[in-house]
This record gives sequence, C-alpha cells and structure tokens, in this order.
Amino acid sequence: MANERFKTWLKRVGWLGFLFFLVKGLLWLIIPYLIAKGFF
Repeated sequence: MANERFKTWLKRVGWLGFLFFLVKGLLWLIIPYLIAKGFF
C-alpha cells in the first residue's frame, strides 16, 4: 500500500522535475538570445 503511493508520488515529482528543468534550460538559452537581439 505505502509502496504504491510512493511510486505514484515519485512519478509525479519526476515529471514535475523534468518539466521544471526543461523550461529552465530553455529560458537559459532564450533570454541571452533576446538580450543579444536587443529585446531587453
């Protein structure tokens, strides 16, 4: 019972972590590009 709950929690955190780092990585690339282009 507790093991199943842990597995589903781990999956949810795994996806949230993946999406968080994906967005963070994309912003890390996009923001310097926009600064170089003169948007900021």
